[in-house]
Amino acid sequence: MLLNADFTKRVVIRPDDYQWQKSPANGVERMMLDRIGDEVARATTIVRFASNSYFDTHTHDGGEEILVLDGVFSDETGDYEAGSYLRNPIGTRHKPFTKDGCTILVKLHQFDADDKAQIKIDTKNATFLPGIAPGLSVLPLHEYGTEHAALVRWQPGTQFSAHRHWGGEEIYVIEGTFADEHGAYPQGSWLRSPHLSSHAPYTDEGCLIYVKTGHLPEAA
Repeated sequence: MLLNADFTKRVVIRPDDYQWQKSPANGVERMMLDRIGDEVARATTIVRFASNSYFDTHTHDGGEEILVLDGVFSDETGDYEAGSYLRNPIGTRHKPFTKDGCTILVKLHQFDADDKAQIKIDTKNATFLPGIAPGLSVLPLHEYGTEHAALVRWQPGTQFSAHRHWGGEEIYVIEGTFADEHGAYPQGSWLRSPHLSSHAPYTDEGCLIYVKTGHLPEAA
């Protein structure tokens, strides 16, 4: 399967665009955002678990990055509430499940082979740092090579100057509405902008976004 597999193209998916599909696991549905491959794939996906659902034990051959959006996501290592950020590097193994249901944003098979950090961050209780523009605060999540991942909180009325993204930019809107000169992106929106793309982002009502930069190839 090839879904939004041309990384030179800008992609925007809003909640109204969601098309949930059943996964191989009972009670687990997926909204595929991008994908290169079949069941084992380089993929970015929103995954929705019904109560008492699970995936069988599996190994992450290409690594796994998770942001828990709602509910409580669990595996053998613990229970992770909404706001939890997890990185399971290449070769790690687990059996994910949920008791009461949850929704996660997950990125698979996108780790550098030498990126071996296993990370667990409770972002709801972490300290955000001042951003580089008034009205912005930042919680760094992970950095390896040119890749940077963070949560960024925007106060209402915040504007950021026009800038260009070397290595591209990926955004998921966790709360509020994020915007730029191309449109407005409510909670649940996902944006992927290619290498050397540019924009001038802002927000009227305020927002919280997950941002990853410097990780996209320069060509498809």
